[in-house]
Amino acid sequence: MPSGDGSYTDDGIATSNVALADEVEALNSIYGSDTVVLQSPAGPSILGALRLPGSEISLLISFPAEYPDVPPEILKTQSTGDSGRKGEGEVAVHILRDVLARVWTEGQVCLFDLVEEAGPLLSQRQYEGEPGELATTQAVEQSAANANRSASSSHTHPSIHHDGHALLSEPGHESSAMDVPSNAAVASSDTPPPNWTLSEPLTVSRSTFVARACPVQSLDEAQASLSHLLASNKKVASATHNISAWRIQSAHSQTGAVITVQDSDDDGETAAGGRLLHLMQLMDVWNCMVVVTRWYGGVKLGPDRFRLINQVARESLVKGGFAKEHGEEKETGKSKGGGKGKGKR
Repeated sequence: MPSGDGSYTDDGIATSNVALADEVEALNSIYGSDTVVLQSPAGPSILGALRLPGSEISLLISFPAEYPDVPPEILKTQSTGDSGRKGEGEVAVHILRDVLARVWTEGQVCLFDLVEEAGPLLSQRQYEGEPGELATTQAVEQSAANANRSASSSHTHPSIHHDGHALLSEPGHESSAMDVPSNAAVASSDTPPPNWTLSEPLTVSRSTFVARACPVQSLDEAQASLSHLLASNKKVASATHNISAWRIQSAHSQTGAVITVQDSDDDGETAAGGRLLHLMQLMDVWNCMVVVTRWYGGVKLGPDRFRLINQVARESLVKGGFAKEHGEEKETGKSKGGGKGKGKR
């Protein structure tokens, strides 16, 4: 049921829809306090302004009282910012409506998935700068094509680029992106153990999450770090999931060209690795590997588990000094607290 005893969002708006209030708090704790701003309820629905991370465009969304049992509605563009071009708002509305139709599932909150999928599509549209009806058609077609590719591909290999530009990989959940060395190889290695920085354990509904981050300078070092962790810590090795992501930049030994490697591994927690990698990108973290360990306690957490995974990951990255100052501000500067845990797995 969406309603309860009532709750307040970060902006002080009271709502009886606890699922919506918790979802807004979670999103704002990850992306910034102005990502979703709810307005005072007008009638049975609640209006909210959604600003996609990295974009000046904000859109007006209507949440029915029955949300998430009933889908929200993308009403119109609220603002396109100072650099908005003709037709840009219309394209954004079409993109979000198309994505929403795919990501919404009855009874499950959907804003996190909406932001994660629509954001890159909108950024690509703004970069290409193609206003008008043609761009609208192309954007929707691209959105559908991306969905088809995601459905038909269970995994992508590490992204390697030679011009210094980052590439986003969205792995699946059936195989590991890493060729992790065996325990015997780790035991016989003279390589010093990784210098992990750990988050505080976070327990919600009997599931416990712990993140750790360490510096890495190559894919081989990242592989060895994860392998050492699994070989040396039986409790971690026996956990339900060890979700990992890594971003590495290094200079080619002969040409000096910048080589970028970044990827992630869900370890069975579908889509969690890609979201963990996205967090590292938002925080502008480089030459680092982060591993989030989850011990499942038997109570399903639903989409809220992604917020908890990112919450402990962000803590370990900040504690370890891996987040650049402006990256930390982008992620945490405007928000207060880490939000509340609730719900189902």
